[in-house]
Amino acid sequence: MRKIVRVAAAIVRDGDRILATQRGHGAFRGFWEFPGGKVEVGETSRKALSREMKEEMDADVEIGELFHTVEYNYPDFHLSMDCFFCTIPSGKWTLKEHLEARWLKREELDRVEWLPADVGLIELLKKRMV
Repeated sequence: MRKIVRVAAAIVRDGDRILATQRGHGAFRGFWEFPGGKVEVGETSRKALSREMKEEMDADVEIGELFHTVEYNYPDFHLSMDCFFCTIPSGKWTLKEHLEARWLKREELDRVEWLPADVGLIELLKKRMV
């Protein structure tokens, strides 16, 4: 039986732009993703996302609606990722673990190499951002 990894991700919006971050570590270093991280035992996805955004980006986020839950099989584990629309009301954040960050408009979402689990999510986002 494959290990299940639960994570929460922030689809941070600013007007018609979405924040993408580039992974700075691990097997997928250099790929793009939505910021967030693992849900610890006893945490809700929202609590984990708030904690992870503070740890990874020193950002206080306002977590909105759950947009989608991604279910994706990587070779070594199954990923279950709750993706929430979010804002950073102060507009202030600092990259602590990522190589780079970019604000992308709908027509720019395909200009970066997303993690495999995020590819289907990007297609759903493009439909939502019409």
